[in-house]
Amino acid sequence: MKKLIAAFVGSMALAAAPVALSAEATKELKMAYDADPVTLDIHEQLSGGILQLSHMTFDPLLRWTKDLGFEPRLAESWTRIDENTMRFKLREGVKFHSGNELTTADVKFTFDRLKQSQDFKAIFKPFSGINIIDDYTFELVTSEPYPLLLNTATYIFPFDSEFYSGQTEDGKDKSAILKHGNSFASENLSGTGPYTVTERKQGVRVEFERFDDYWDTESPGNVGKIVLTPIKENNTRVSALLSGGVDFIAPVPPNDLERIRNDKNANLVTMSGTRIILFHMNQERVEAFKNPKVRQAIAYAINQEGIAAKIMKGFATPAAQMSPEGYQGYNESLTPRFDVAKAQELMKEAGYEDGFTITMMAPNNRYVNDDKIAQAVAAMLARINIKVDLKTLPKAQYWPEYDNRAADMMMIGWHADTEDSANFYEFLTFCPDADSGAGQYNAGNYCNPEIDAMVQKANIETDLDKRAAMLQEVEQRLYDDAAFVPLHWQDLAWASKKNVNIEPVLNVMNFPYLGDLVVE
Repeated sequence: MKKLIAAFVGSMALAAAPVALSAEATKELKMAYDADPVTLDIHEQLSGGILQLSHMTFDPLLRWTKDLGFEPRLAESWTRIDENTMRFKLREGVKFHSGNELTTADVKFTFDRLKQSQDFKAIFKPFSGINIIDDYTFELVTSEPYPLLLNTATYIFPFDSEFYSGQTEDGKDKSAILKHGNSFASENLSGTGPYTVTERKQGVRVEFERFDDYWDTESPGNVGKIVLTPIKENNTRVSALLSGGVDFIAPVPPNDLERIRNDKNANLVTMSGTRIILFHMNQERVEAFKNPKVRQAIAYAINQEGIAAKIMKGFATPAAQMSPEGYQGYNESLTPRFDVAKAQELMKEAGYEDGFTITMMAPNNRYVNDDKIAQAVAAMLARINIKVDLKTLPKAQYWPEYDNRAADMMMIGWHADTEDSANFYEFLTFCPDADSGAGQYNAGNYCNPEIDAMVQKANIETDLDKRAAMLQEVEQRLYDDAAFVPLHWQDLAWASKKNVNIEPVLNVMNFPYLGDLVVE
């Protein structure tokens, strides 16, 4: 058994004994994503890439099923005690990569850390505390009735409290969460998940080996080693799969869907997505953005359907709101409003007929065709005399700039972490509040306390029909106010060699359960 699993930034492999793989886990998987995880601290950043890493190296209390139900993981059962309290029973005998055993002390350590995380504390704001009953029983308590308690519990991946406690040799706190910095947790990892990190060189490769003491002995997964190589360029990534250089890739760009479908040696899996792609307009940087008519003009100037058809090749659903169909907040009356003449009229009414100049930033390897989308939006804004100075950056460089609100308009994609409409608003449109974490990713600095209050009221409404009506009204208000520029919901696509059975481990959340992957 490994007594210490740690991953260090750079090319140095971990000082640890080789894993003795079981006879069933002997396959190797070479995979290519468009980028690799920017940190090993899964509480440092709330992003799709980090959640993918979380499900490889940690395990949650419970996780989503394909039909958006729940299945037990580290929590083997849960029971409602009262309207504010849910009691959970942990599995016994679960080991961390370090060899330490999982107990409720680790869950409490994790809960307290999540409440301190800059990115996660807003999600956990409804929770008032955690009660430890014994080593394997605990209760999550909310300050008011909360309809999304189990949704949120899917984001509790218990940390190894002993491993992450104390100080490093140079006197640094091992439990510290350091945004975009070198902390102990950003470079060292001990989870309960199916894989340990054995080598990591940022931007080049990450190697994973199956944990020989993994608790889930019923998992069908037979992959003993995974090598993740980030390949930013779409064509290069697809070519690597079709040439046999890698076994599994994501995402698949829209332009290459047919190419992969027509290859007899490849599998293609697609799903309708729920990730909204949008632009924020920073009202603190641009005076004109404080004028709702200017924001509305920009909304009218953007051709969402054209972007979805031409740039995304139909592999996206044009959006006029954040909530996708099927979410409680989805308002079917809201449709894209592309009308250049109307946009020009609004600019004139606002006193900006001659336009102005802005800066714009977008990633170039985070979302499907993100840089091309940004270029198209910039060209569309030129039609209403808004001149755009556009800069696109790789994901690792983009997120620090996003956190610093370094441009007047900034792109973000968001998948609701709780599979619920309110999560969009809490992070993307709430009045920014560093203390609570509200508006953590609101790069527009938009603020409407009335709308925030409506969401907060909905969050304690357990009558789902009433709650849906409240959230649909929120979408209407945000639409009328042009709080942001919605573009589309991004569809999902993955591809693999024929012998890699990816379909059972994929989901609309886009964090594949690779621990259960079977390679024939």
